[in-house]
Amino acid sequence: MADLAEVIQALMAVEAGRDIIMRLGGHLFDVVITGSGFRARAVVALMDGIQGGCGPVIEDPRNRWFYWLVPPGSADRWESHTHAVCLGFPHTITLPSVNRRMPPGPYWHRPSASDRLVPLGPLCEALGQLRPEPTPHTTLAARLGIAL
Repeated sequence: MADLAEVIQALMAVEAGRDIIMRLGGHLFDVVITGSGFRARAVVALMDGIQGGCGPVIEDPRNRWFYWLVPPGSADRWESHTHAVCLGFPHTITLPSVNRRMPPGPYWHRPSASDRLVPLGPLCEALGQLRPEPTPHTTLAARLGIAL
């Protein structure tokens, strides 16, 4: 019942045009975090071709990161990657309001389109080829107090 209440609160926040904090994992999505430089933008272009329009990506200009929304359970299958980190439960992410398409703050580089997420396999391959910088490992490990 608590999960249902959380989803209803999130939907109400989205409808009101507010940012929302969502738990990763569960039945919604996990997140892959990469740098947001020109190589990451090239990964978006590759995913555009693979998916017929890249799935949802949030840009965080302060940290210079992209947050790629990937299928739930991806963090459990994630293999160590030199240029990306995948997080799931028990972590959270703040989703920008659906109308935010530019700074200040995090915004939708690629807005969410219905139930489409970024597929993990093709994303990993593209990240391995293009190797976006800056890598998030050290900063995330320090913030989360975990080894990555």
